[in-house]
Amino acid sequence: MEKILEVNDLHVTFSTYGGTVKAVRGVNFHLNKGETLAIVGESGCGKSVTSNAIMRLIPDPPGKISNGTITFNGKDLTSLPEKEMRSIRGFDISMIFQDPMTALNPTLTIGTQLVEGLRQHYNTSSTDAKAKAIEMMDLVGIPNPDERLKQYPHQFSGGMRQRIVIAMALICEPDLLIADEPTTALDVTIQAQILELFDRIQQQMGVSIILITHDLGVVAKIADRIAVMYAGKIIEVGSRREIFYNPEHPYTKGLLKSVPRLDLQGEKLIPIDGTPPDLFSPPAGCPFTARCPFAMEVCDKVYPDQTELSDSHKVDCWLQDERAKQLLASTATK
Repeated sequence: MEKILEVNDLHVTFSTYGGTVKAVRGVNFHLNKGETLAIVGESGCGKSVTSNAIMRLIPDPPGKISNGTITFNGKDLTSLPEKEMRSIRGFDISMIFQDPMTALNPTLTIGTQLVEGLRQHYNTSSTDAKAKAIEMMDLVGIPNPDERLKQYPHQFSGGMRQRIVIAMALICEPDLLIADEPTTALDVTIQAQILELFDRIQQQMGVSIILITHDLGVVAKIADRIAVMYAGKIIEVGSRREIFYNPEHPYTKGLLKSVPRLDLQGEKLIPIDGTPPDLFSPPAGCPFTARCPFAMEVCDKVYPDQTELSDSHKVDCWLQDERAKQLLASTATK
């Protein structure tokens, strides 16, 4: 399949009074054209920082992309001048931010905010811009779009505001859409509607999507592949079926056990004990060692090599490393 985005050895750091926070530590992944990739993990694992790095929205100072490349349609975004990057944001790559209320300006009408990106990137008339805005509002399921263009954000519900933000991101018909926690603070019914909307938009527009969330239940329906992130690293990646039915990293298994299931009535949820490591001074080995029930002595000292379980399924875990398997086998025979 054709790759639209490749992220190689991405490192993002933040300089603070207390030291340097290594928020993203050697992240590698790719996104195929027309695919939905979900990046999941606990809060603070580096998901949003990774997405902001792709958009080159890391505030400098205190943050910076200290190493790595982000290749989009053959261009390395990390080396582009800011002027060229501004022409890509909103046009080739769009982003849906976490909170639609803060993403929308409360003092401007919805119509004004919708056409802003269109007028920025295209030399279009106000009549054509308004027609495109109405078309996008209709696409995302907002009734009476002609009248609602004149209204302000406070006149819309939370779910409708999220639909407006999606329409803003899609109005220039980008190749890549990054959705950062698009269902946060929405009730489950609205969440389902928003996810169905993403599915429909992808089918109609062919846009590639990176969906960022801490909730595995959100991605169960629409993700083609899932990347599991922990302590600034992607520790397991695979197809939706591989991650849900054959998870190999203990952290991925822990995430799945903490998700409520309707087919297991009366079963208790099993939380992941402990807390994530301090990214001021991250561990040399596997960052999940302190919380892992299967940790071995080597886990804390050396980070494991990536093990390829299939063409699409890869995991960073000593339990799958052939060297550790041989060591365990030799120990068991003594």
